[in-house]
Amino acid sequence: MPNEITEVEAPDGEVLRQALAEANIPTLLMVLVQMTGDLRWLEDPYRPTRNRGLGDNDTGGLDGHIQEQIRSAAFDAISAWQNGKPLAAPAPSRRLLADMLSVSMGEPVPLDYADMMAHELGLEDPEQDEQAVTVATGEPATAGGVQLRAAIIGAGASGLCAAVRLQEAGIPYVIFERNDEIGGTWYENHYPGAGVDTPSHLYSFSFAKNDWTRYFAGQAEIRDYFNRIADEFGIREHVRFGSEVTSAVFDEHAQEWELAVATGDGEFETVRANMVISAVGAFNKPKWPTIDGLEEFEGPVAHTARWPESLDLTGKRVAVIGNGASAMQLVPAIADTVKSMTVFQRSPQWAAPFEQFKTPIPDGVRWLFSAVPLYASWYRLRLAWTFNDRIYEALQKDSEWEHPDRSINAINDGHRRFFTRHVVSELGEHQDLLDKCLPTYPPYGKRMLLDNGWFRTMTRPHVELVTDGVKSISANHIVADDGAAYEVDVILLATGFDVVRFLAPMTVTGRGGTKLHDVWRGDDPRAYLGLTMPKFPNFFCLYGPNLQFGHGGSLLFMLEMQMHYLMDLVRQMQQQQIAVVECRQDVHDDYNEQVDATHEGMIWTHPGMDVYYRNSHGRVVVNNPFRIVDFWKRVQNADLSEYLVEPVKQSEEPVLASAGS
Repeated sequence: MPNEITEVEAPDGEVLRQALAEANIPTLLMVLVQMTGDLRWLEDPYRPTRNRGLGDNDTGGLDGHIQEQIRSAAFDAISAWQNGKPLAAPAPSRRLLADMLSVSMGEPVPLDYADMMAHELGLEDPEQDEQAVTVATGEPATAGGVQLRAAIIGAGASGLCAAVRLQEAGIPYVIFERNDEIGGTWYENHYPGAGVDTPSHLYSFSFAKNDWTRYFAGQAEIRDYFNRIADEFGIREHVRFGSEVTSAVFDEHAQEWELAVATGDGEFETVRANMVISAVGAFNKPKWPTIDGLEEFEGPVAHTARWPESLDLTGKRVAVIGNGASAMQLVPAIADTVKSMTVFQRSPQWAAPFEQFKTPIPDGVRWLFSAVPLYASWYRLRLAWTFNDRIYEALQKDSEWEHPDRSINAINDGHRRFFTRHVVSELGEHQDLLDKCLPTYPPYGKRMLLDNGWFRTMTRPHVELVTDGVKSISANHIVADDGAAYEVDVILLATGFDVVRFLAPMTVTGRGGTKLHDVWRGDDPRAYLGLTMPKFPNFFCLYGPNLQFGHGGSLLFMLEMQMHYLMDLVRQMQQQQIAVVECRQDVHDDYNEQVDATHEGMIWTHPGMDVYYRNSHGRVVVNNPFRIVDFWKRVQNADLSEYLVEPVKQSEEPVLASAGS
C-alpha cells in the first residue's frame, strides 16, 4: 500500500533536511497529520492559501517562519517513522480525508471524494479487496473447465495495463502490436517538444511508480517508462511485434473470436481467443488535411505523428499548419532552429499558464517521493484534485447567463478573465497580436492547452501568425485565403488525429454477422462505460467512445478504472462458469442517453466551435461528461444482471486455440 511502512534505511540528517527544504508545504502538512495524529496542522496559522491555476503552491502561501516550523516538525516525524515508529493515523476516516484535502488545497473538497481518496491511499476494506481481485495461482484461469485466453490489440498504455491485470489473474494472453516496439502513441509521436500535458505523477500506473525527472515528462522519458513496465512485468515476451489485427469475427458456436493478423511480410495468420481487448487507443490515425496542391510541394512535408528522423530544419523557412496541442509543443521547440516560421492558425486556442514547463524535479524531492511513500501519495492526491473535477462546475451551461458568446456561466467567465490576463502578459509589447491570439469562444470549449511558450514565440521577429485559411499549395509556396503567398522550404502538419472513427481500419463482426462499423455509422461510436457493446460478446474497448475526460484526469487512471471493472466481470464469469457475456441493449442505450443528455448541459455542445470531440452528426463521441469521481464509483463493481450470459457449452466443447499459437 502507498502508506505502508517499508524497510527504508534512515537517511543522513542533512539529506532529509535538504529534501524538506524543497518539499511542497501543503503535502508535508498532510504527512504530519498522519504521522503524528495531531490535527493542529489543519488549523491556522498552518492552513495554506488556495491553489491558483495549475501550480503546486509549494509554499502554501505561508510566511517563511511558519514554513520552517512545518519543515522542522516534518523532519522529526519522518525521522521517527524511518526508525520504525508507526503512523499515528494510518487510516483516517472518510470525513477527515476530505477535510485534509480541503485544507491542503485551500478550498472545499466534497465528502463524496473520500472513497476515491481512500483507494489512492490503499485504505480499502481488505475483505472487499480480496473479493474484488482474482489472484494468480500460476495456473491458467478457467471458467467451467475452459481455459480463458485473451488477445490484446496494441502494446501502448492500454495494452500494458490490460496485460498486467490479466497476468495477475492468471489469464494467458498475447499482444498484437503493429509497430516494432512498445509504446503506442509515445513510440509514434516523437516530434520536437513532444511531451505529456498531465503531471508525471498522475501519468503513472498505480502498480508502477516511477522516478520521474521532470514534473511534466517528455516523450523519451514516457516511452522509457512503458518499456520498463514491459520488461519488469515480463510482458515483452507476450508481444508479437509487426503484427496488425485487420479483422475480428465472433464464432457463436465455438464461443470465441477469430482474428486475422497481418504479419508484416504479406502473410496473414488466423488466431482464435475467447476474449478480445482492443487497446488501439484513439491518437493513432493522423489526420491529413485536404489542401489543393499539397502533393505538388517540392520540399519535405511531415506530420507531427510521423516525424522523420532525418528531417533537418536548421536555417529553413518553415510553415506549420495547425495550432492545437501538438503545434503548441512543436512551434516553441523549433523556433531557435529555423530561419523563419509561418504558423497557419484555424482559430485561437485557450492555454493555461504552465509554471512547471520543462522544470526538473529537484533531487531532494525525487528522493522524498521514493523514501516517503505517504508524501508521494498525498502529492498525487493534490494533483488529482487540481487536474480532475476541480473545474467541473465551470463547464456547465447556465441558461440565465447573459454572455453566452464569451462564456457559459459566472465561474467560466472568471476563468476567461484569468486566461486573458495571461495572454496579455505573454504578448508584452506586442498587443497588436491580441486579436489573433485571444479566442472568442468560452474557455474549455476546445481542449484546454498548457502554454509551452506559444504566445511569446508568436512575438518573435522571424515568426508570423496567419489567421487566414490555407487555400492552396504549389511547388514552394503556400497561398492563404486572402491571396497572400508565403515562400517556404518545409511544411509541418500539426493537424491532429482522426479520433472519432474508433477501431478503424480494423473490421469487427459480432453476433449474427453484425458489423461494428455499420452499428457505429462510421463516426458515431457508442459503448457502455466506453468498454462494451451489444452484439459483440467478450469484446472490450479500452479508451473507447466517450471515455476521455475533457475537463482533466489521467488517461492511465481511466484505463485502470476500466480494467478494474473488466476484471471484476471476469471474476464473476469464472465463479459462475460463464463463457460469454454481452452487454444488454437496453443497458447500453440508457447509458448513452445519459451521456448525450449530460453533454447537452455542458460546454462541448456549445455552438460556434469546431472540435475533434464531435462527429459529423454533431454528437460528442470522445469526451465523458460525468465527474471523474462519479465514473469511478460506477465502475467499482460489475453488475452481471446488465449482461446477457451464456454458460460453457458442455457438448462438443470446442478446443480453444491459444491466442499465441
